Amino acid sequence: MATTSRTRICELDEVQPGEVIPATVKDMPPLAVYRLEDGSVHVTDAICSHGNANLAEGYLEGDEIECPFHAGRFCVRTGEPKAFPVSEPIKSYRVSIVEGAVWIEGGEE
Repeated sequence: MATTSRTRICELDEVQPGEVIPATVKDMPPLAVYRLEDGSVHVTDAICSHGNANLAEGYLEGDEIECPFHAGRFCVRTGEPKAFPVSEPIKSYRVSIVEGAVWIEGGEE
């Protein structure tokens, strides 16, 4: 029987409501961790699908991150593109908060 693996990303208190921070995890692409004003936490790949920009350096407004290069936007909840010139989604991860840490789920062991 396959089990879902989890990966620890950061401490919850490292990202404040309304902020986005970069995260680096061994054997994974660069990640962006978002904490929305409603307190929910989301994690996506950090590299824009349009222009190789780091979305952790972008502008978070509501549940959308604006790419710092060309102002395209993604929904941080789903990774879906929301504004031109972005047309390809970015990967979003299922998040859980366990004992004050942010974890993502993915893959099978």
